[in-house]
Amino acid sequence: MSTWRLPRRDDPERIAVRLRLMRWEDLPQVMKVERAAYEFPWTEGIFRDCLRAGYCCHVLEDRGRMLVGHGIMALMAGECHLLNLCVHPRYQRRGLGRQLLQALLEVARKGRAKVALLEVRRSNTGAYALYHELGFNEIGLRKNYYPGRTRREDALVLARDL
Repeated sequence: MSTWRLPRRDDPERIAVRLRLMRWEDLPQVMKVERAAYEFPWTEGIFRDCLRAGYCCHVLEDRGRMLVGHGIMALMAGECHLLNLCVHPRYQRRGLGRQLLQALLEVARKGRAKVALLEVRRSNTGAYALYHELGFNEIGLRKNYYPGRTRREDALVLARDL
């Protein structure tokens, strides 16, 4: 798989990060990253279901074999649906999310997908900006899609041609 060298927020030296397929034994570390990054994380059962279903499940691993991010994508019927794109907060704003997304889109292209779809919280302006920069456009709205502290939050549905 791919190896990227990126600066870590607390370390001016560069680190190597590798993209590889997720394995069952990765789930405890995946859950640590998921819980650190999201207020309303996926459950381990959801990740297990994705692995069982044969979804494209990848992890980002640093040189010390610590997982720092993951991406889950369903690939079928000429399209891919990006279900979860997550980078540990300590590793955010270093280009990992962008490179993870680009790598997943390349997997989708090789799988003959013609279009990529995803949902993003309306309030997640950073992710929305990244998706827009990478060619995604808003095509719809899912009302009350995401859980929230006091009320559910809408999701913007984005798509792009591959």
